[in-house]
Formats: sequence, C-alpha cells, structure tokens
Amino acid sequence: MARLAYTSILVALVATCAAAQAQQQGGGSAAPITSSIPSDSVTITHWYKQNVYDPNDSKIGEVMDVLVDREGKATALIVGVGGFLGMGEKDVAVPFNAVQVTNKNNNKWYLVMNASKDTLKNAKGFKYDRNAMTWVPEEQPATTGTQKPSNR
Repeated sequence: MARLAYTSILVALVATCAAAQAQQQGGGSAAPITSSIPSDSVTITHWYKQNVYDPNDSKIGEVMDVLVDREGKATALIVGVGGFLGMGEKDVAVPFNAVQVTNKNNNKWYLVMNASKDTLKNAKGFKYDRNAMTWVPEEQPATTGTQKPSNR
C-alpha cells in the first residue's frame, strides 16, 4: 500500500514538473505564423542607415535607429546630424511620420524631411545607453548596471 502511495506521489510530481516546464517553454498557445507578407509592409532597411534630405536635396542626416512602441508600431527615428566621419555627430529624435519616403531616379528609396540641418543641430540631443538599452538625453549620465545604495 505504501509503495502505491509513493508511486502515485511520484507520478503526480513528475506530471506537475513536466506541465510547468512545458508552460515555461511554450507560454501557452503557439504564436501565429503568416503565410503571406502584408502588401503595405516594407523592410526596416528602407530607413535604417539611410540618408535624410531636406526638400532642396541637401543631406541633413542619417537614420541611426528606428524606435517602435510595445505593439511594434514605428514611432520615432533617431537621426545623426553634423560631424565628420562620426566625430562631433549629434543624434536627435524626430517623429516617424516627419520623414517622408519618396522615389528618386530609377525608383531608389529616398527619405525627405521638411527641416534644415541647422534645425536638427539645434534640437535636443540623445545618446544610446547600452546598459539600459534605450536612448537618453545627452546630459543624462549613463547607467552603470548597478543600483546606488539606499539611505536606510
């Protein structure tokens, strides 16, 4: 009788562990898979590391990052402006819809923004904090990955 009780407990324990492990791995129902690409979608490479021009065809910067919200909608672009070979460059944030995609000669994607290089140079700058994995204002110190001790 004791052997039957121990066996039942062992089976219940193994089943509980297996169910918990399956839940951790899968997290519930399977993610949907799409069988076709939505017709209005474009790849991120149409923006990332692409030059941005003003309406007069003068280069005003380069897209350094594309920011998305928690639902995956593009909300802002980080545009690098000024500098030479990366030195003295300033990164500024602009709303995603401020940059228009047009086609230039031979249907090449071309990004245009109704702003001047000086406007972007005078805008608030941001820097990427690698520890926090987010863009922060230039003047904000970067995180170090450790917390300050509390005064208790």
